[in-house]
This record gives sequence, C-alpha cells and structure tokens, in this order.
Amino acid sequence: MGELLMRRMRMLVLVSMLLLVFAAACGGGETTAGGGGDSGGGGGDSGTAGKEGNDLLAVIKEKGVLTASTDPAYPPQSSRAPSGEIEGFDIDVTKEIAKRLGVDVEFVTPSFNAITSGSWSGRWDISVGSVTITPERQKVLYFSPVYYYTPASVAVHQENTDVQDEKTDLDGKKIGVCAACSYELYLENKLVILGKKYQSAVSDPQVEPYDTDSTAIQDLALGDGVRLDAVISALPTLQLAIEEDTPIKVIGEALFLEPLGVAMDKKSPEDPKAFVKEVNSIIKEMHADGTLSELSKKWYDGNDLSQKKSAIASG
Repeated sequence: MGELLMRRMRMLVLVSMLLLVFAAACGGGETTAGGGGDSGGGGGDSGTAGKEGNDLLAVIKEKGVLTASTDPAYPPQSSRAPSGEIEGFDIDVTKEIAKRLGVDVEFVTPSFNAITSGSWSGRWDISVGSVTITPERQKVLYFSPVYYYTPASVAVHQENTDVQDEKTDLDGKKIGVCAACSYELYLENKLVILGKKYQSAVSDPQVEPYDTDSTAIQDLALGDGVRLDAVISALPTLQLAIEEDTPIKVIGEALFLEPLGVAMDKKSPEDPKAFVKEVNSIIKEMHADGTLSELSKKWYDGNDLSQKKSAIASG
C-alpha cells in the first residue's frame, strides 16, 4: 500500500509540472504581425517599448517591423475591409514607407487624441494618419513634409434646407467633429496651420466631439437635427459617404485646406532623429517619383491631393 501511495504521489507531481509548463507556453506575448497585420485595440505592447536609449531606426530595422497607428473607421484614408484587413490611402502610404525601410508593417488603433498628445511610450513608431500640422502638435511630435492636402468641408442632412452658406447659416448649430482634430480647433478659434490662424465663421456652435468622423456622419444621417445639424470632415470622407447612399450633402466651399504630415514622437524612448530623417527623405522621394500622386489618384477618384493646387481645385 505504501509503495502504491508513493507512486500515485509522484504521478500527481509530474502531472502538475506538465500543467505549469503548458500554461507558461500559452500565456506568452502576442506574436508581431508582419506584412500589414492589425493588432487592434489601443496599441498594447507593440512598437519599440522597452529598448530605451537605442537608435529608433536601428531598433525598427533589427526587429523587422514598423508599428503604425491608424484609424480603422476613416475611409477612404483608412478603414476595415470586409476581409478584416485595413485599407486606404494612408495604409498604402504606410506600407510604402515600410517597404523603403526594408521592414514589414503592423497597425494599431489608438484614439486620435492619444496620437496627437505625443508621449507614445514606444507603443507605436509612426502615425501616417492624416494628421494636420499645427504648432501645438509640433511641440510633441516631429512631422514629415506634407504628403497630401485635403479640404475641410461641411455636410448637412440631405433634407436640410436651412443651411445654405457655411459662413452664415451654422451659427448656434450642433456640429459633429472628431475629438481633438483640426475641425474642433477651428470651431474653438484655436486653429493655426503653418503660421496662419484661422478665424471660425461660425458663432456659438454647439460642438459635439466624436471618436472618429464616421461616427459623427452616422449620427447626422439619422435625420435633420435629430442628433446633429451638421458635420465637418475631410471632403473625400464626406464624398465617399454620399457615394455609399448616406443621406447627407456637402454645402458651400471648403472652410480651410489641411496640410497633412507623417507624425513621429519627440519623446520616443529611443533616439528618433535618424528615423525622422529617413522618413522625411522617403516622403520627398515618394513625391519626386510620383508614388504619392499615383496612390492619391487610386483612392480619390483620380484627384492628385498630393499637390496643393489639385487639392484646392477639388474643394
């Protein structure tokens, strides 16, 4: 009996050890996705966190993956396709940057406010996310040369007849915008772009911030004045919504032209200077060799928004 009991005890100990080994194997970190994967959520432990003091460009190349933040609900710049993959103009630009760096790319989806606030703590390396270049953002972020421009425009419900002129008819109206973006800054009379301060044409607006433009557009589509009276967004985003039978219409002329840059964190745990220099060089190359023009025409119905004159004409 005693020998039988000892055998059973040894068997229990062996089984317990095997279970511990199995649990440790299953509880490991998430594998980095290459070639355009999407980790979703708010960024997690992706990027280059934990390698403080190193050169960021060298770390990215050693890891073989560029981690980029994006908005999965901002078409045609970036949105999730039926297949689950994220696609759009910004996505193609990001993939081209990664290709020229000689690495793969993965995408994370933090809030826009988290991106523009800086101090990313290495959770992602870059934002090719249609970020307008403003002095406040330049305090915490490095920006590449402008990679494209887009007109900031106003939309109302298609049944609306009160708002005809964006300069005179929006006073006191409830206007949906993406939180912490240039449209909100414009309505608050805080928008400065490349040294020019923009005075809002709207008096006493009821500003309604949203997580992303698409959510605001969805609320506007519920009916004229049901939740919103108007939305301000990038003209291509509004035009695409209309093409997809969303019951809204664009009114008047563009409020302003947004110069958009690739953003990188000034407080990166790793030294970002060489990385910033390399990305800036890549953006210049993509302008010079026509890549940005080609990608713009692909996603914006033949319009070349990489050129300022063409962007102005489109608005």
